[in-house]
Amino acid sequence: MSREVLLLVDALAREKNVQREVVFQALESALASATKKLFKEDSDVRVTIDRLSGDYEAFRRWLVVPDGEMEDHDIQMILTEARKQVADIEIGDYVEEELEAIELGRIGAQAAKQVILQRIRDAEREQIISDFLAREEPILSGTIKRMDREGAVVESGKVEARLPRDQMIPKENLRVGDRVRALVMTVNREGRGPQLMLSRTSPEFIKHLFSIEVPEIEQGLLQIKAAARDPGVRAKIAVFTQDRRIDPIGTCVGVRGSRVQAVTGELAGERVDIVLWSEDPAQFVIGALAPANVSSIVVDEDKHSMDVVTDEDNQALAIGTGGRNVRLASELTGWQINIMTAEESEQKSEKERSGVRDLFMAKLDVDAEVADILIDEGFNTLEEVAYVPINEMLEIEAFDEDTVNELRDRARNALLTEAIATEEAIEGASADLLGLEGMDKTLAAKLGEHDVHTRDDLAELAVDELVEMTQIDEAAARELIMKARAHWFEGEASAV
Repeated sequence: MSREVLLLVDALAREKNVQREVVFQALESALASATKKLFKEDSDVRVTIDRLSGDYEAFRRWLVVPDGEMEDHDIQMILTEARKQVADIEIGDYVEEELEAIELGRIGAQAAKQVILQRIRDAEREQIISDFLAREEPILSGTIKRMDREGAVVESGKVEARLPRDQMIPKENLRVGDRVRALVMTVNREGRGPQLMLSRTSPEFIKHLFSIEVPEIEQGLLQIKAAARDPGVRAKIAVFTQDRRIDPIGTCVGVRGSRVQAVTGELAGERVDIVLWSEDPAQFVIGALAPANVSSIVVDEDKHSMDVVTDEDNQALAIGTGGRNVRLASELTGWQINIMTAEESEQKSEKERSGVRDLFMAKLDVDAEVADILIDEGFNTLEEVAYVPINEMLEIEAFDEDTVNELRDRARNALLTEAIATEEAIEGASADLLGLEGMDKTLAAKLGEHDVHTRDDLAELAVDELVEMTQIDEAAARELIMKARAHWFEGEASAV
């Protein structure tokens, strides 16, 4: 049998294009599986084949477990018993008993054959995937082999990949036999079926398509900094180059639009806006909102948002159909963008100014004139009045040194009073409320003023109630309430 084993290993390795070691391991697994069938009870069998002679040895083995923790005596042995056979054996080792060489018989041989073939098929498939990944190709080009409820199976040479329905471009009518390109998203090495998972809706897909069509990207002369998509309808990409000889937008568009049209054709007619990337966030947002013209822009670093003012003629363009243009611009830039008219901007600015004025008048005990001077000099919070370098405040012509020091003292006292009040207000707050994602002490204090002390108290609120209590926006209130309610649904899921 020894010579036959070696001949079998060599033949299968050549036929299936896998390494001899893979076949040896498959054969060992098959012989172990077939040997187990000779025992009436459950058993753990290990088989080892000599790689040079083809001889094999079989061992039945028992896993050594701590005394009192044995669950199955057919495959386990307690430490005390194991040390009667092997003095220095440890928990996690195996006690082995050599078995006599056996004739597998027809049933055993058939079982061995099935195990060998399956192991080799797995190895063959793994080799195919490894070869594909070694080429480092982010885009897979292939033919749709079949369609089912889950999506499409795409075949490219010997590689099979899955294109899920939620990664297909909406309204795109793909059929069996169609040529298709898609981005390789993940590799699933577990289970049967296609191991590559594809996407045609990912923003990364459009980046790689442009890399194929625009040689300057491949050469490193041009970069696509960001991309945002409404698959099948519209997309935006932000391009940048340090080479002043290159026009980034024109290079991506191509002669008579040839390059961008090739990408659009691959994306089922998806219109692509190409904008210049800029280190200046405001300039980047202005470019991202094209073709709309922007009149002015106000940046709020704390909220990571921008108020963009347009005239009435450009407002519809800036927002886009169904809000698509502003939504894609927000995704592209990473900033929340609020489109408004000049009148709306003035109203918002005056409302914010009025709020700060009232704050300063109440907390600093000053009149409206002093409050307006602070606002005009760029002060919007008590913290700024209390802790900005004193030299900056001394530069205010309307204030002398005594006034500046008095204002700073009042601001610090007001902040201290607020901090003490906040700590007192949250004394009754439960740990699960304070530990909720998105919760802070100030918010918890406001809730405490309305007898909301626990996570369940918060979960029982309506969105409008939470907005009224805390003055946070509706979207943030809804998200916070859903997080507070999440443990209710987890309980239901575990019960099911």
